[in-house]
Amino acid sequence: MTTDAQILTALRNAGHGSVSGTELSQELGISRAAIWAHIEELRGLGYDIEAGPHLGYRLLNAPDALHADDLISRLDSSTRGNRAGLAERPREPGPATQKRPARTPAPPPRIIGRDIRVFQETTSTNDVIEKLARDGVKEGVVVFAECQTRGRGRLGRKWISPPHQGLWFSVLLRPDLLPQETTQLTVASATALVRAIRLATGLKAWIKWPNDIVMGGRKVAGILTELSAELDRVKYIILGIGVNANLGAGDFPPDLRKAATSLSMEAGRAISRPELATAILSELDDDYARVSSGLFGAVADEWEASCSILGRDVVIRVGDRQIRGRAESLGEDGALLLRTDHGHLERITGGDVTLER
Repeated sequence: MTTDAQILTALRNAGHGSVSGTELSQELGISRAAIWAHIEELRGLGYDIEAGPHLGYRLLNAPDALHADDLISRLDSSTRGNRAGLAERPREPGPATQKRPARTPAPPPRIIGRDIRVFQETTSTNDVIEKLARDGVKEGVVVFAECQTRGRGRLGRKWISPPHQGLWFSVLLRPDLLPQETTQLTVASATALVRAIRLATGLKAWIKWPNDIVMGGRKVAGILTELSAELDRVKYIILGIGVNANLGAGDFPPDLRKAATSLSMEAGRAISRPELATAILSELDDDYARVSSGLFGAVADEWEASCSILGRDVVIRVGDRQIRGRAESLGEDGALLLRTDHGHLERITGGDVTLER
């Protein structure tokens, strides 16, 4: 963790309080003058940090910009808050030999978000992650771009990525899964996105199979999963995610204005992108841990509760083929189980879905 990230973490952990220069100097092992220099650099990036001779430093506000140090700091602060040391249990009166409260088991280390990189502009964050994957970078690295010039969705479709108005990012994963099981990660990503949106904005979003997050029938986020695999082994997976955070109606091309929306349009207010990004990375990490631990069933149950098409008649286009039927449930491997008009139960692993009128 960089010095800037450590300073931001310390300021956030102080809550509404402050941290003295001496405390920061001792914790980070650098001089108070160096602390002051870093504080000035953070102020230059838009962080409102109050400083007083007797009060120390206090973080008042942070900019709506994506900085790797800030995102790592936010994740570290939220992790510390969720990983208390000793369980807070009332001590019952008893003999002096009474056992002390048990220590709360520490959860596994964070994977997604332990390495974050931010680009002001790139072609596609999936392209950047693919290069990192081929270079042997460990899983969990996340690449954000403030703007993508060639952002893409499924089937090579263009993804609109205007500067500073959304979250455009990709994650590198190296799961211990068979290639046919990787649909589980698309499912887990969708459930994580729905939870994170609710936590960060209070809005209820729905999952439209296979990879869209919708509100009022309009798309607000999408997931693109790309993988490199051998016959019986996944080498790596690139999880690409785009979230329309603060786009206005005029930011969408005319042909998408009836099909797309943004969180700010739905909420009627601007959305803090760093807060949303932190929530998404945290929830993604939780669901990746569940899938990696063999707990996909719990993820699937949550997916079904948030899916907008289950129990409804749909048409699914797979290449030149059209399949009609009722979407019944999610299979153990993440496939959609569709009861066709002829009564057969088909496993569908990809395609475009529309509701029957």
